[in-house]
Amino acid sequence: MKPHGVQLNTVADLLGAATAELQELDTARLDAEVLLGMVLEVGREYCYAHAEAQVPAAAAADFWRLITRRRDGFPVAYLTGRREFWSLDLTVNQFTLIPRPETEQLVEVTLDLTRPHHAPELLELGTGSGAVSLALARERPDARITATDLCRHALDLAQHNAVRFGIGNVSFMVSDWYAALGARRFDVILSNPPYVDEQCPALWQTPLRHEPRLALDGGRGGLEGVSRIIAGARRHLRADAYLLLEHGFDQGESVRRLLRQQGFTEVETRLDAGGQERISSGRWQ
Repeated sequence: MKPHGVQLNTVADLLGAATAELQELDTARLDAEVLLGMVLEVGREYCYAHAEAQVPAAAAADFWRLITRRRDGFPVAYLTGRREFWSLDLTVNQFTLIPRPETEQLVEVTLDLTRPHHAPELLELGTGSGAVSLALARERPDARITATDLCRHALDLAQHNAVRFGIGNVSFMVSDWYAALGARRFDVILSNPPYVDEQCPALWQTPLRHEPRLALDGGRGGLEGVSRIIAGARRHLRADAYLLLEHGFDQGESVRRLLRQQGFTEVETRLDAGGQERISSGRWQ
């Protein structure tokens, strides 16, 4: 909330007061700069080069409305409507999970496994904003990618992002996992499914409480979606194809067991940048 009785006219004044307002956040100053830059339609560097610039009253009022929402735990990505992923400046909204940096590893592993393939056919289950599929499509313009999601609003946003970037080798489909795919088979199936335990308190706490429950809640133990994906994958994988799954840091052993139970070979788990188990995969023969 704007300090009462204090006239804040300059960039420096506003940023100082907003940083104090957000002091409980590790990213307080950064968040303030990003939000002020959005309101003024300038980059963050403007805040340093024009610290004494006067800010119009209407813009300052808009800024404080954003700061209040940020203080209450609303994610910056939803406030700005933007999130960078794999150098793509994606449009995001509350119908989609905010893309995380660790999910870029899902792109990296898929690119590595498909390197020997010419024009591979890929399936992403639960595409959300389209981040992973669009990153893969940008790197592999020869690939044919099908991206599904149960939420029509999420798919609308993913298609919007595809149009923004001029990406034409991704097709989007409403589907409850494999339900709408018929007998189609792919060289790689990949997913970042919901994997938070339904009993986890974080689902109702900041910041997760602002993101779509459908994209987070993995049911009992967090593995209901993962189990369904693994069980159904063999009907949609070609010989020597791969299934890749992002999961929680403490779920690697369980996911590997599920993969082996369904007949996958070469089962392994890759660590993320923080040394936590993050991406598990198996080969279908």
